[in-house]
Amino acid sequence: MSNIEIGFLLIAVLFVLVLIGMRIAVALMAVAFVGVWVIRDNFDLSMRLMSIAAYNGVANYLFATIPLFVLMGLLVSISNVGKDTFDVAEVALRRILGGLGVATVAANTIFAAVTGVSIASAAVFTKVAVPEMTRHGYRSSFAAGTVAGSSVLGMLIPPSLLLIIYGVLAEVSIGRMFIAGLVPGVLLALGFVLVIIGAAKFAPSFVFTAETLASRAAPLAPEISMGRREMARKILPIVLLVVFVLGGLYSGFFTPTEAGGVGAFAALVIALLRRSLTLSKTWAVVTQTGSISVGILILLVAASFYGQMLAVAGIPTAIGDLVTGSGLGAYGFLLLYVLLVLLLGMILDSSSILLILVPIAAPIAQGLGFNLIHFGIITVIAVEVGLLTPPFGISIFTVHSTLGDDETTLESIFAGALPYVGVMLGVLLLIAVFPWLVIS
Repeated sequence: MSNIEIGFLLIAVLFVLVLIGMRIAVALMAVAFVGVWVIRDNFDLSMRLMSIAAYNGVANYLFATIPLFVLMGLLVSISNVGKDTFDVAEVALRRILGGLGVATVAANTIFAAVTGVSIASAAVFTKVAVPEMTRHGYRSSFAAGTVAGSSVLGMLIPPSLLLIIYGVLAEVSIGRMFIAGLVPGVLLALGFVLVIIGAAKFAPSFVFTAETLASRAAPLAPEISMGRREMARKILPIVLLVVFVLGGLYSGFFTPTEAGGVGAFAALVIALLRRSLTLSKTWAVVTQTGSISVGILILLVAASFYGQMLAVAGIPTAIGDLVTGSGLGAYGFLLLYVLLVLLLGMILDSSSILLILVPIAAPIAQGLGFNLIHFGIITVIAVEVGLLTPPFGISIFTVHSTLGDDETTLESIFAGALPYVGVMLGVLLLIAVFPWLVIS
């Protein structure tokens, strides 16, 4: 067998290992180790490349970004900042038809700017927004679907762990990836808002319960009393965090790692001022930060080794030559790549898709003339669609398990999130056709 044939066989083995339940990091490491050993017939070389990948994963200063942003997100989550943000958005948008749905998107957009994890947003707003929406006559499936749909903003609006992972894998600036995610994130949020308002006006039975429509209460907003001073007090912490982290990052005053450190410290101060940190909660935050961060860093080490194996086998070059010779062109390749990502999103989680595909696709995309920042935003949006599509749909499962309501089925939540999938695909097409929308 040729090196290329061995490489493709190993990629197939990798998919099988992941699908049967093997940890993605273990599968990547095992396939890469065996691949280099077999292709070069050199056990020592395989060991040496694995040690280099492990050392680079620990020694790279940029990787400190991950635990810092994870810590910031966890501190924000336990400080009830998400609930306060939703409360303020609820008051500010109460006169809009479908206002609670719009408030959920608005609060998720702001919350995404300080967490960077879709699952965290889904868990927080399931507890906060869904009960409030159902209490005011919204269908539980629509309420849960709105939370699941808008939670994907956490992986696109910076800081985002997926953008960090892509930046490391594709070897592009994480700071530039953060800046590039801003406009697409805002476009997604605006698209979600338009879908909610349009559905409330033209398909009210999709949004409101039959009882609400029968009583003509659908257009009415919940009566909430909150003074400007209280609104300012509730929204100030997250505004300060956004200003510190994103303001410093976009102005060039902070590097991504420094922005993570400043954000984590500011989140700690907020948690202390709100008296949210007990001894047990502090320990839980520290251990969760370590667990999540170590898991991601091991994945990146494994992916680095996997990328080296692909290079040794000549897979990116072979696929690039195949695409060039087939006459598909750059956008033909992009279409096939996005379709593959969407299909994988139905069976794999976001990180696994990036770890498997980016080491193969990024060199090919660069060779075809794509800006890797632009290509990365397209990749992340396509990957995020998988959070809302069956059978995997991890955001849907997170909302369902957090909600704990047997009457709200998984199928109904998938249906409630379907319009948001349409918006994401529309924004994906816009970004692909108009690269200038991505500020890099």
